[in-house]
Amino acid sequence: MSVIVVGAGPTGLALAGDLAGAGVPVKILERRAEESNLTRAFAIHARTLELLDMRGLADGLVAQGIQVPEVRPHIKGAELVFNMRHPDSRFPYVLILRQARTEAALEARARDLGVEIVRGAEVTGLTQDADGVTLTLGTGDSERADYVAGCDGAHSAVRRLLGVGFSGKSYDTRILLADVLLKRQLPLAVNPFIGDDGAALLPPYGDGWFRATIWDRTGQNVPIDEPVTIEEVRDSLRRIAGDDLGLAEMSWSTRFLSERRQARAYRVGRVFLAGDAAHVHSPLGAMGMSTGIQDAANLSWKLAAAHQGWAPSWLLDTYQSERHPVGRTVLRLTDLLRRLADAPAPVRLLRPYIAPAIINHPKVSEKARLTLSGLGIHYPVPDGTLTSPLAGHRMPDLQLGTGRLYERMRGRFLLLDATTAHQAATPWHDRVDVLRTDDPILYGTATTMLIRPDGYLAWTATRPDPQHIRQALRQWCGAAR
Repeated sequence: MSVIVVGAGPTGLALAGDLAGAGVPVKILERRAEESNLTRAFAIHARTLELLDMRGLADGLVAQGIQVPEVRPHIKGAELVFNMRHPDSRFPYVLILRQARTEAALEARARDLGVEIVRGAEVTGLTQDADGVTLTLGTGDSERADYVAGCDGAHSAVRRLLGVGFSGKSYDTRILLADVLLKRQLPLAVNPFIGDDGAALLPPYGDGWFRATIWDRTGQNVPIDEPVTIEEVRDSLRRIAGDDLGLAEMSWSTRFLSERRQARAYRVGRVFLAGDAAHVHSPLGAMGMSTGIQDAANLSWKLAAAHQGWAPSWLLDTYQSERHPVGRTVLRLTDLLRRLADAPAPVRLLRPYIAPAIINHPKVSEKARLTLSGLGIHYPVPDGTLTSPLAGHRMPDLQLGTGRLYERMRGRFLLLDATTAHQAATPWHDRVDVLRTDDPILYGTATTMLIRPDGYLAWTATRPDPQHIRQALRQWCGAAR
């Protein structure tokens, strides 16, 4: 079995690296002849860092970035604090890091694992049958594989060739992106400034540099291809933030229209959509790249199971049932944030009162924190599988003896057991790692846990008999060999 990944952005690189690590023959086709210098994404949230930690990448990325523990909205001179110090994660912050550096780490991993990346390969045709998928390229050549993953961005050729609807809308307000040097010292936080004329989001890169993401309603009629000037950015900051924050230099800038859209289907036969090809949304919340990497982590082990011949018949369908609702939640949250930032006049009058009420409400702020970070994601229990406490929930990174659980998560199922029942898993040794621990209780009341390769719980039990373990393994990992 082989897989072609279309698109060499963060989602495609993460997916291809996972597949290659599991022994799946994989190739990336990238339309661009050269690597892009466009770096819209700037943040990695906690759950995505945990997934990267399972792949041995997180610590290297954290060393390059800025750890930001708070969001500090500034509204009409008032400064609020939204806490992102996650007590339930090894990464109690948002990591601010240029997308190019994240891509470089993912690409280096993919290449080290043997992934071939073909640049200048534009997909112009797609057909599939019961045995595989054929892609036609702009050169007239063709490529064939058992499965294809479209990770080729918001204007995805794969999605268009599949005929999958991309429902939603474009926002009217043009967005300015710029990397700026500010002389005014701002808090170590993501700093949104919200004013009557729009909003400016300013996360720090370090050494006084910030990524400015600006919604300015006075600039709606500026052509999308007109270059952004430092004077335009300075004028927007003055009107939105109250002053120009000591803007001294601008190194990079662009202008674009933001959209709120989601693919109606993430799977059509042997073809899957992930990342921006499956969902695009407002950059408020900085959730795009993190959500795409999470898509890849969800899909990769399921395709690997199909390659290895033990995937249950329902497994590939769970990519749609698990990730489509997550994408919908991200769209709703980022749309709400965008509406609050770019609100009509009556709402703007109430914003200084509404925002503190929301941020200071414990249940609301906790729900927002878990949604933004991805730590609150949980998946439905598939029909026909054993139900159990916490099934489908994220498995925390437990300290086990002298090491951490995530250090043992390397793309395979893991049976974590505090009893002697783990011996029942021996016939599945080719796809399930077993970790015995002396801790009497592992998590909640569970003494035995079957953990999926993406770090979510498939099944848990308290002192189960071997028969139940074998039943759970058969359901999730196929027949024993």
